[in-house]
Amino acid sequence: MAIQERLYTVDDVWQLAQQPENELKHYFLIDGELYWDMPPGYTHGRIAGHIFRYLMNYAEAHDLGDGSVDTGYFPADDRHTLLGPDVAFFRKENVPPANHEKFVARMPDLAVEVQSPSNSLAELRRKAAIYLRHGTEIVWLVLPKRAGVEVWRLGDNGIPASEFIARDDSLTGEPVLPGFALELQRLFPR
Repeated sequence: MAIQERLYTVDDVWQLAQQPENELKHYFLIDGELYWDMPPGYTHGRIAGHIFRYLMNYAEAHDLGDGSVDTGYFPADDRHTLLGPDVAFFRKENVPPANHEKFVARMPDLAVEVQSPSNSLAELRRKAAIYLRHGTEIVWLVLPKRAGVEVWRLGDNGIPASEFIARDDSLTGEPVLPGFALELQRLFPR
């Protein structure tokens, strides 16, 4: 849901998010336009939680990096764009400091957005393009109703391209998570 009064910055969103009346709102910005979502439902949270657990178990076992959930990220050169992926992962050399309290001025290496009933696929694809344009290498758009994942990357021509991975296949993390594979049946049981 867009709520526009003026062009907003990440600093404005930080201030809004600190107000008690906004504690259940998840804000994000696209080109200075302010949006918010309510907290997601159980299916969304379950899937995001499992993805985070699988990613982190693998990353810790192979000393590859660190991740987060529901954290705000913005491009260092664009204070009018702020996204909060459901799950984010950084390679070891890109991990923000552990004591960083505010939004992070860098997009994650891998971003995961789980579709909620309130998200259109067009909205998620728009976010995927924004992540990729600002340095994210892989975006997973998890589509519970389709029991699959759209994997987005920049093509050789610099244009975002996707492939759909269905329930009976595995999701990989190359090149961000070398060797990682997740059987999607673990996320979408029959």
